[in-house]
Amino acid sequence: MNRKLVNEALKRPSIDAFKKQRKFPIKLILDDIRSLSNVGSIFRTADSFNVKEVLLCGITGCPPHREIQRTALGATESVEWSYHDSAEDAVKLLKSQGYLIVSLEQCEKSIDPQTLQLKGDQKLCLVLGNEVSGVNQKIIDSSDTVIEIPQLGTKHSLNVTVAAGIALWEIFKQYLPENR
Repeated sequence: MNRKLVNEALKRPSIDAFKKQRKFPIKLILDDIRSLSNVGSIFRTADSFNVKEVLLCGITGCPPHREIQRTALGATESVEWSYHDSAEDAVKLLKSQGYLIVSLEQCEKSIDPQTLQLKGDQKLCLVLGNEVSGVNQKIIDSSDTVIEIPQLGTKHSLNVTVAAGIALWEIFKQYLPENR
């Protein structure tokens, strides 16, 4: 039999221990994400993948907010975050700090996330755009690369939270010791 684990058996760190543990050098930019539920869900995913920081930009809502908390389930307390008026300014700041800027968007020269090759502990910033208009073209122009999740169905896009989870999984795997 394969028994489901109870939460205590998962041996997850406390919020304090999580804040002190070494993070993967991954930052997320949420540019003009209009749904507070999406913001909360991305925080929860960022916690799961040991992301260093979430940068909330433009109209993206900020904690504390009931709708964000509802889907974040406390991840806004564990994941470091900051607010920036402009995603363009946030990208410039991270570029100056040596981050590889990777936008998640459908573009002419986008690549499959599985083909993204990182070098060692390379610092990476994943840019997630608005649910309707996507990543701003100016951000795409200043990105080092653009990744696109292959899709075979009739719909032209995935929900930003689903896309973030898929992209972060592919990025996260490269930071695991067995994949180095």
